[in-house]
Amino acid sequence: MDTHCNSDKLDFQSCGSRKVTARFDGGHITSDAGVLLLRELERRFGLIERLAECFDDHRDPDYVEHTVEELLRQRIFGLLLGYEAISDHDELRRDSALAVACGKTHPEGSERRQPADEGIPLAGKSTLNRLELGVQGHKEHRYKSIVGDLDQIQSLLIDLWLDHLDGPPKRVLLDLDATDIDLHGDQEDRFYHGYYGDYCYLPLYIFAGDWLLSSWLRFAGQDESAGCLAPLEVMVDRLRDRYPETDVIVRADSGFARERLMRWCRGRDLDYVLGMATNPRLRKRIEEPLEEAQKAFEPESGEPVRRFVDFEYTTLDSWSETRRIVAKVEYLQRGPNPRFVVTSLEDDAWAPRPLYEKLYCGRSEMENRIKECQLDLYADQASTQWRASNQLRVYWSSFAYLFICLLRRHGLAQTPWARAQASTLRTKLFRIGAQIEVTTRRVWFRLASGYPYKPRFRAVVQAIRAGP
Repeated sequence: MDTHCNSDKLDFQSCGSRKVTARFDGGHITSDAGVLLLRELERRFGLIERLAECFDDHRDPDYVEHTVEELLRQRIFGLLLGYEAISDHDELRRDSALAVACGKTHPEGSERRQPADEGIPLAGKSTLNRLELGVQGHKEHRYKSIVGDLDQIQSLLIDLWLDHLDGPPKRVLLDLDATDIDLHGDQEDRFYHGYYGDYCYLPLYIFAGDWLLSSWLRFAGQDESAGCLAPLEVMVDRLRDRYPETDVIVRADSGFARERLMRWCRGRDLDYVLGMATNPRLRKRIEEPLEEAQKAFEPESGEPVRRFVDFEYTTLDSWSETRRIVAKVEYLQRGPNPRFVVTSLEDDAWAPRPLYEKLYCGRSEMENRIKECQLDLYADQASTQWRASNQLRVYWSSFAYLFICLLRRHGLAQTPWARAQASTLRTKLFRIGAQIEVTTRRVWFRLASGYPYKPRFRAVVQAIRAGP
């Protein structure tokens, strides 16, 4: 391909009889005009406005160009648009669309204090970095003039959940799970985890349905269930203060099947459904149904054979009482595949099969939500030196996830995208090309004429605005 390049234009291969020429003279153009949807969600629900209240701003007001709320919008909206690294904002700070979403009254970057910042409406990476590192220090430090309260942010996640419940729920399922965040530097409290095979943190995620309640970044050199009772205590107390008749079930995998958690649930009148690691004593209890399943298995069809049984069981020394075990006795082409669950639920309310297949296996949806936070919204970016500031980065991703959750609930319900992943919504709803023109009375977004989802985009805007 012949390419001619000078300061004015770029000539490309002809299109039929027409020359193809490009120039960098389009004015304010964005590839992320769908950020306006995020602005509408924030206007209605005020998530970032409430998050900003968790920070103390000790800067001199006379020199502040970017408020804490504007900085939080820029960082969290950036994650939603696909800009994972804080260094991305040295270029993104010029985006007029993001500036509008952040609430800048001069989205074209006029009226900046420094002449060098003229035409740049948003904060750069250095200013955003001070926001993230502020959680580490005090106002006396020149780089710690914005100080965040991690406990207050965690409390806000619970408040937002309670505020968005549709009346008193009959039952709440609290799903717990741990995952890893790989570390590739000398971060505070780094530890080699044998199961994950790398140095990492061990964040604890807690969900109620699709709502994220906790994303606590933990030291990896401890049990998977370590420290889970403290946030559960707060969640259950707050829920029962508001809705005392609601039943609560704690659900998790075998890493949480610990005496202290089950005893705590019993003392708080909660139920639990927890995975149970296989051991020889459990296998012995299912020998007979496993033989039946093996006999019923037909190698020609390859279809798995399942049986479900339950029985009373206790460990040799770690449990304080006998508990109910539900076993999935399964035989596959490759051989036996038994699974076990320990539960406080009685068999008259939950028979073995529905308890395992419907109740326990329902927790797999939580694993999808964790992947969405970690991969689509970059909660695995723990590259600062200190664990507290890395925790703050995880919270950015957590609030980005809440925007996706609210978008699905209030903008996409009853549509084919009602359960779409964040990466899909980013591609279909946020990635819209537009030319931006700022006049005295308006900010015009001239959206791409070829955008294929115009009717749905209009419907999403109307659905978000339909609420109070």
